[in-house]
Amino acid sequence: MTQHADPSHLHAPTTEGDDQRPRWNAMWRGWRGKCPKCGSGPLLRSYLKVNDDCAVCRQEFHHHRADDGPAYLTILFVGHLMAPLLHWVFVTWRPEPLTLFTIFAVGCVGLSLYLLPRLKGAMIGFQWAKEMGGFARTT
Repeated sequence: MTQHADPSHLHAPTTEGDDQRPRWNAMWRGWRGKCPKCGSGPLLRSYLKVNDDCAVCRQEFHHHRADDGPAYLTILFVGHLMAPLLHWVFVTWRPEPLTLFTIFAVGCVGLSLYLLPRLKGAMIGFQWAKEMGGFARTT
């Protein structure tokens, strides 16, 4: 068994001039609902329906694999934001249970509806930047 003292061989580029796509830019463009490649064309054609391709640069999106990931991230973020806030409001003001439930139910639903398409776009941007699935470069 051969052991390497320097693990840099694991991260070496595979071809000359191999450069990575800008991950954070792609995720930010996806968050804004724009094409992760050009940043101009719309990524979504309705609330969560992804366009088949970009109207500006013709980047194909039909092979994305966002699936349930954005929903899980939304639940994670909303839960981690609202649970401490719920505790703080209850301890500080002791509102009536029905009032507390109503306010936080509306808050959770509203925040979820806001985050879900943005997280879906960011996830598609991440997939594009990392060349996952069908987003690999064609030669």
